Amino acid sequence: MPNANLPPGLGTALDELRATLDRAAELARQLDAKPGSDADLEARLADVESDRRELSTRLADYEHQVGRLMNLYVATYQLHATLDPAEVQSTIAEIATNLLGAERFVLLFWKESDSGECEIALSQGMEDEKSGFYEKGIYGGGDPAVDATLSDGVLRIGPIEGSEALACVPLMVQGTTVGALVILKLFDHKEALKPEDRDLLDLLAAHAASALFAARVYSTTDRKLKTLESLVKLVRKPT
Repeated sequence: MPNANLPPGLGTALDELRATLDRAAELARQLDAKPGSDADLEARLADVESDRRELSTRLADYEHQVGRLMNLYVATYQLHATLDPAEVQSTIAEIATNLLGAERFVLLFWKESDSGECEIALSQGMEDEKSGFYEKGIYGGGDPAVDATLSDGVLRIGPIEGSEALACVPLMVQGTTVGALVILKLFDHKEALKPEDRDLLDLLAAHAASALFAARVYSTTDRKLKTLESLVKLVRKPT
């Protein structure tokens, strides 16, 4: 991961770790090159090699954690970087596709009426979906995991008996469940959701709905304001 994309503290720490590994490797080469090394020298060489391997493992783990944190940071920033509802939905799709590896998923929101149905605000890869639960832009219930998440607001990760959902992510606004992101299939290169994916799922549960609702409220308010401005101009127009 290029250090130019990292916060200064993280980039410096990675550079220091790499420099330490380089020094250890160079020292090991120097010791190994000396002729007639005694038992004590060989023991020190073995210690250096052991330390170098441990540092290499820790560096790999550290870089993995930095990458995971950067993904969370970027995802959060992107969700709240726009007040365009279409762009927020596109960002949710990008997170699901690029960071979670989802090939097929739907974004559900409760309809304003008391119909007990959810509108499908966004979907991907649903052309060959055969359950019949997601038809004509509506989810009317039927998948037990999805129904439970819509009811109690609990994040569920499959496999779940009786459900084809791999994950049901509740979308919350001020403690109220307003919908769910349902992941139904991953790309072939990703065998399953990993433990670190839980952080991204939790992030979506906490931020996706609020970002989208803020964008929708802004869009509606802005549209009404422009309509009002047009009416005011019409009234003030000289006859």
